[in-house]
Amino acid sequence: MNSTVDPSAWLCTDPLPAHRYRALVREMNLRGSKWDTQQGDAAVLAPFALILPRDEWTLLAYLAEQLTAELLALEAELQDRPDLWPCLGLPRWLRAVMQGPEPWSPSAARVMRYDFHPTPDGWKISEVNSDVPGGFNEASAFTQLMAAGYPGSTTAGDPLAALGTALAESAGRTDPVVLLSAPGYPEDYQVTAGLAEALRLQGVSTLLAQPTQVSWRDGVAMVGNIRAGCLYRFYQGEWLNRVSAENRRPFFRGGCTPVCNPGSALLSESKRLPLLWSELSASTSTWRQLLPETTAPFPPGARSAEEWLLKPAFCNTGEAVFGAGLASRGHRRLAQLHALIQPRRWIAQRRFQILPLSTPAGLVYPCIGVYTINGSACGLYGRFSPQPVIDYAASDIALLLHE
Repeated sequence: MNSTVDPSAWLCTDPLPAHRYRALVREMNLRGSKWDTQQGDAAVLAPFALILPRDEWTLLAYLAEQLTAELLALEAELQDRPDLWPCLGLPRWLRAVMQGPEPWSPSAARVMRYDFHPTPDGWKISEVNSDVPGGFNEASAFTQLMAAGYPGSTTAGDPLAALGTALAESAGRTDPVVLLSAPGYPEDYQVTAGLAEALRLQGVSTLLAQPTQVSWRDGVAMVGNIRAGCLYRFYQGEWLNRVSAENRRPFFRGGCTPVCNPGSALLSESKRLPLLWSELSASTSTWRQLLPETTAPFPPGARSAEEWLLKPAFCNTGEAVFGAGLASRGHRRLAQLHALIQPRRWIAQRRFQILPLSTPAGLVYPCIGVYTINGSACGLYGRFSPQPVIDYAASDIALLLHE
């Protein structure tokens, strides 16, 4: 179920009047927990919206839910196959902390985001963010504000509110939801700040903290003397080596306090997971349909930069994607050298053609993020870039539906 897709059939609106756009940006700065609304001289939030046909959203939601079901089955198998973990590119310390006789720490909620791209062969995905997906403030508050400016349109959902509901159900109403992010990263802190507001609207208390402030007593997560109802981790799992050894392990095993996402999500976050499909019994039919061919990078110099992309097994931004037209020859050669030295930390992914979209900003390449929470699709996150990769220069665009 992946019919052809034609971006020219989508409706790109006219830009908002300048005074209304300025008011919207102020609202996002002050109440929407979106503080990085400028990238140099360029505005990050597009002043126009993209309205998708409802049947397109129905298809994307279905595909994302199928991908999630298959991914969770693969992850469950991998939990009992530590012999395969080195192939995922997991650091040695991480493999050590994930092994042991204790049960896996419970999940507060499973949230994922799939990045879809329109191609001549239908929808394709470039990756899944199954560890620490972001974009919630843009997908919720920004999209709702834009919908109010275009009568007859509506949103596909509110992923921030849906995540808040899932965490509230996990934590109960007695202890706070502890929201974790790294110090010194305001772009991360704004995600937890937005989630704190969503939980406040549901009557749930929260506490914003750093992972290093969490201690564990008999498997229960504590921040000082405050007991956590559950933990939300907007902090990459591979960064948890910065937490002391005794407080690191319960994020993965032996903890009683639910965590979102649980440490086991690192097993499915690795972009090398497709290399293990043949070793596992779970179905991968939807993944094989939507994900471009993924192989080991060795020998990296033997793969054409015009036909293949070089990616780290764990990367969160487009700046870490190397291919012709996306990085200088020198940077590509350096990435190839790293892949040659540590081949299990990299993958090669076959390039695919992204269909461009005509907008008031010119011809751009769209990326449509689809969120699933506990297996159900719950919203869209739109971005576009003047080149066929989503990096720091990408803009956020509200994705709407016809009412």
